[in-house]
Amino acid sequence: MIGDIQAPNGTDGSRVWYERARKSLAGGISSSARLTSTGPHPYPLYMAEGRGARIRDVDGNEYIDYLAAYGSAVLGHAPAVLTEALEPVLHSGTMFGTCNTAEVELAELMREMVPCADLVRFANSGSEAVQGAVRAARGHTGRTKVLKFEGHYHGWTDVLAVSNRPAADDAGPYDRPHAVPHSPGIPDGVVDDVVVCPWNDPAALRAALDAHRGELAAVICEPIVANNACTMPAPGFLEVLRQECTRHGIVLIFDEICTGFRTAPGGAQALFGVVPDLATYAKALGGGLPIAAFAGRREVMEALATGRVKHGGTYNASPLCATAALATLRELRRPEVTENIDTVGRQIMETVRRAAHDRGVPCAVQGVGAMFQVVFTPSGTPTTQYRDLLNADTARYAAFRHELLKRGVHVNAYGSACWFVSAAVTADDLSATCKAVEEAFAALSGS
Repeated sequence: MIGDIQAPNGTDGSRVWYERARKSLAGGISSSARLTSTGPHPYPLYMAEGRGARIRDVDGNEYIDYLAAYGSAVLGHAPAVLTEALEPVLHSGTMFGTCNTAEVELAELMREMVPCADLVRFANSGSEAVQGAVRAARGHTGRTKVLKFEGHYHGWTDVLAVSNRPAADDAGPYDRPHAVPHSPGIPDGVVDDVVVCPWNDPAALRAALDAHRGELAAVICEPIVANNACTMPAPGFLEVLRQECTRHGIVLIFDEICTGFRTAPGGAQALFGVVPDLATYAKALGGGLPIAAFAGRREVMEALATGRVKHGGTYNASPLCATAALATLRELRRPEVTENIDTVGRQIMETVRRAAHDRGVPCAVQGVGAMFQVVFTPSGTPTTQYRDLLNADTARYAAFRHELLKRGVHVNAYGSACWFVSAAVTADDLSATCKAVEEAFAALSGS
């Protein structure tokens, strides 16, 4: 057990595994997001096991986990409700590449929970779900361009890997940002189909929509910008977005990969009372297994239903993954579960605010209880759009993260991402986390 949540064993085992991995894995990793450091050490942590809200690395160090598999482990690690549901499937067959009954039950449950979901299609990752939603919008409207917001992340695939985190020198004018490819290897034609707009600015939004009248198939956003340090929508902005998309005949897509089922049983659209035409889901949907979905109004999804717009996938909603999602959503459908996640998260957020204030360390704590981030802005004010984050003190965030890691609290290595709270956090976990936060700020302030 963690006890006073020190990590006493060092991390030499992770170093050895990383050196071994570099001989066979490109860069030693399977995802660019895993190119992280273990505090001051130039290698990532290797985890060996997890239970509840805690994980253990290959050296035996134990951590309270607020990365939570980037929000996927919403019920915690190896929850009994999930392992008990999956055991029969492991013995009866995990996938057949055919229709199965679990996917039908899952789609029915999603229809009951999600306000916009008349029809559902399944996929395997958030990136795939976004691709499916964009194709559905293009097929429905007959248009090709998509408007996205600067700093919002919609997956690594070409279709929308544009202006996720552009450098200040590349970003262009504030009100008419340049469309900047996220990586070499993305064709110019893809980038040309993406219109970029600043977040939380109704005037800039209306100007962009007017400038591209008749060209836009969809507008897509993260309603809470998980990949822009949990930047919140300004009061009324989502309503403006809904009104303007309706006025222009544009499909509104909420990327609920991170917010879906976590921020409320019906996700962000239920939390904010703004209903999009389409929404995408992954992360919490599978409780830790790989499954994703896009869902929306019958009128928009009908072209998929008839086969006019094509969408496929051998692994889509396999019995194993669909069963995991059913078990997970049945838990998250209970309001007390998501309410408890939110309550626990808000207690941590308040502890951070108080500790920062008491130690004279300027920072903003933004988001909701289920997902939030600590941003070391110069004046401690919350961010409202991507370019605010360019002024954040990333070195201080890295130091904060390292101080937490030393005290047995595991959070995202990137200050532009966020903390995820799982339903498995106990009172003891919460108390230990708050103590670690207070000690981390004492270390940051040198007192």
